[in-house]
Amino acid sequence: MGGLPRGGVAAARGEDSHASIVIDLADSYRGATRTITLRAPEADARGRVVTRERNLDVSIPKGVTEGQQLRLSGQGQPGRGGAAAGDLYLEIHFKPDPRYRVEGRDVFATVPVAPWEAALGAQIDVPTPSGTVTVTVPEHSQGGRKLRLKGRGVPGNPAGDLYLLLELVLPPAHSARARELYETMAKEMAFNPRQKMGA
Repeated sequence: MGGLPRGGVAAARGEDSHASIVIDLADSYRGATRTITLRAPEADARGRVVTRERNLDVSIPKGVTEGQQLRLSGQGQPGRGGAAAGDLYLEIHFKPDPRYRVEGRDVFATVPVAPWEAALGAQIDVPTPSGTVTVTVPEHSQGGRKLRLKGRGVPGNPAGDLYLLLELVLPPAHSARARELYETMAKEMAFNPRQKMGA
């Protein structure tokens, strides 16, 4: 015969819970462990509903993306009558980083370069979420040129790419020597950046 279990409480699986966690972009490249604090209503010994806090260590797998949900089995609301607890769904968000913009698994960054590096070509060191890499700036590059580093985006199958947008930065003409160099360039190079505009 069926009936209620001892104590008169019908068995029922616990409800699923939802929470979010903010991680650094670098955490998605390497994986990480983070501790989160969960607040959940529980019944105390007298049957009153109280809010309790508990800490939970969460393993962030390598290659997670913005908005992805991690399912943590049995970490949701407790079940009733001895039934299993629900699951916790943890939504991933990246901490804002002024150096990078993320689209899916692709990562975008702006890299300042000097005029001579762009004109003559250069090997430059660029910090990335996975560490510093040496990048070749092709000669005759212009500001706005995009360099693609295949597989240097967020890890995955396949991994995303890292796109570097070149930004020309001019040295200031604060000193007499700097002004002299600019004046020499103006005389000898006969360069008109507005030529294509018909100027």
